[in-house]
Amino acid sequence: MCRSAGALVNLPPLREVIARHELSANKALGQNFLLDEQLLDRIAAIPGPLDGKAVLEIGPGPGGLTRALLRAGARVTAIEMDRRCLPALAELAEVFPGQLRVIEGDALKLDHDDLMGKPYAVVANLPYNIGTELFTRWLSGEPWPPQWTSLTLMFQEEVARRVTSQPGTSAYGRLAILAQWRSCAKFAMKVHRSAFTPPPKVMSAIVHMTPETMPEGVSAQVLSRLTEAAFGQRRKMLRQSVKGLEGALSALEQLGIDPQRRAETLSIAEFVSIARLLSA
Repeated sequence: MCRSAGALVNLPPLREVIARHELSANKALGQNFLLDEQLLDRIAAIPGPLDGKAVLEIGPGPGGLTRALLRAGARVTAIEMDRRCLPALAELAEVFPGQLRVIEGDALKLDHDDLMGKPYAVVANLPYNIGTELFTRWLSGEPWPPQWTSLTLMFQEEVARRVTSQPGTSAYGRLAILAQWRSCAKFAMKVHRSAFTPPPKVMSAIVHMTPETMPEGVSAQVLSRLTEAAFGQRRKMLRQSVKGLEGALSALEQLGIDPQRRAETLSIAEFVSIARLLSA
């Protein structure tokens, strides 16, 4: 895709855009604005070449990450529920004609696959208040591979560590299993709190994920229910935490898994094996 040099030169600094449109981060919407253009370009580079590719962005705010994605040549669909930000995004759409579609709405209430209509990458500085819910939704679809080709997402660092954690660690839990049982999840980079306006109380980090082959004979819904039960009472032994899940104790016995173990000691492969028996 050919972009004019003027498209890069004519973009005003993000601070100027925020001041001109009188934008302030809305705590209720989980907003924290990233203003460092070099950092934003680095984030946009994580999923690889985006020239001509469809990208879904959630919560673009004043358009910091959006402009980095557009500079990379992506065709961006941005979902924004804060209408204060829409004029700033409209200005970006004028500078990058044909590359940016802005949809005012709640990302939790929209069908992203229908909206995009074709394979797409997700790149987003997710609002803290809906990030985990959106993430688990992208991971929970029964059909696989999904329509999304990759997820490049900013979370609170604690959540990013949980997504990429390994068995036996304090961060390991349901998010790690849902993220890794049929996808590759990598901790891509840390982002210091000082990079945001206003600075959040915690550090942030970016996770990059790509779908992999789905294990045969396993229902995603069954695995989700299993992990919810197993980690819902994290400190209890499996014989207590999963006893309410029909067939779970029998599955442990068939697989030779000690019911006195705790959930955080089981590997992802062991959870998949249990879910396979329950799915059958």
